[in-house]
Amino acid sequence: MWNFDSPRIAFGEEALDVLDELEGRRALIITDKIIVQLGLVDRVKAHLDSAGIEVHIFDEVEPEPSVQTVQRGAEVALEVEPDWIVGLGGGSPMDAAKAIWVLYEQPDIEPAAISPIMDLRLRQKARLITIPTTSGTGSEVTWGIVLTDTEGQRKMGLGHRENHADIAIVDPEMAKGMPPQLTADTGLDALTHAVEGYTCTWHTDITDGLCLNATRLIFQYLPRAVKDGSDMEARERMHNAATCAGLGFGNAMASMAHAMGHVLGAIFHVHHGRAVVLFLPYTIEFAASEEPERFAELAAFIGCSNEGGKKAARSLATHIRDLCQKVGNPTSVAEAGIEREAYEAQVDKMVDDAFNDTQIITAVRTPSYEELRQLFLYAYDGRSVDF
Repeated sequence: MWNFDSPRIAFGEEALDVLDELEGRRALIITDKIIVQLGLVDRVKAHLDSAGIEVHIFDEVEPEPSVQTVQRGAEVALEVEPDWIVGLGGGSPMDAAKAIWVLYEQPDIEPAAISPIMDLRLRQKARLITIPTTSGTGSEVTWGIVLTDTEGQRKMGLGHRENHADIAIVDPEMAKGMPPQLTADTGLDALTHAVEGYTCTWHTDITDGLCLNATRLIFQYLPRAVKDGSDMEARERMHNAATCAGLGFGNAMASMAHAMGHVLGAIFHVHHGRAVVLFLPYTIEFAASEEPERFAELAAFIGCSNEGGKKAARSLATHIRDLCQKVGNPTSVAEAGIEREAYEAQVDKMVDDAFNDTQIITAVRTPSYEELRQLFLYAYDGRSVDF
């Protein structure tokens, strides 16, 4: 048996108007200081004011939010006692909002203990709204939570099916101000979600369509969104694609590129989207040497190859590298600006941490320790995988 979880999704122009319909007393907006400076918090607050809801703001979320940050946010929530928690921003504020909501509802739970095997009993105190301001993470519609253990220099994949949002508001106006590099990084994050959601071993008939359409939309509209941020058709289609990809991989799984990207980001502080897509072509080449079929199907769907088999799968990897180059992103770890000596000193830790990442279990070809180590080294140099 499989499950498919989704919040109510309001999308398109003026989707923020949904907030005018809310009933409640107090809302706590979880965000970061940049979102405040951009005036996006004020836009959300204006709608909540119209609904007669008192608004409080926690704006201390950092990129790759730490356990300590969500614990501070939970303390604020316990003081404010909101009946709505609003995660506003990119993946970091939305993930932090999910974790803060859990700790507010269940103060005795340690963040690291949030897992699918426990009974969270949420929605006794509050409900969750997610509002993305980037087009990439899909966190608005997933129940996963990624927090950083700053002492161990590792990312923790947490979450429970109960902690998906009640309402996700996907309004393209909220993403209009993204600069080109952020547009590229987050859009390529969504692409990795879509590709891995379609090709992982836990894909289903329901998730396949979402991932296929998201992949097609991203190849078509991401270059336009990066080139001209005022292109609102491209903005809207990318915002929708990110949500489709989130629903797809969130109800299937990601795979090896995420496992590898998580550890690169935790140690070298590379943007999440940049890190995961960097490894994606290498993991495709590695998997396709034994299990090329799903990759070949995806290549045919987006029109990059109809050859089938390994050739088509490798064409998909090449197509992804070409897109990265077109939008100004690196296709090797060296191009990402990480020095070889520092990287090689961390390779063994990265391999260990990647094997402990939940996203590696759905890979269609499971690597050995030495094979994963080779993948990290090949990705540094930008070498096509030949093993």
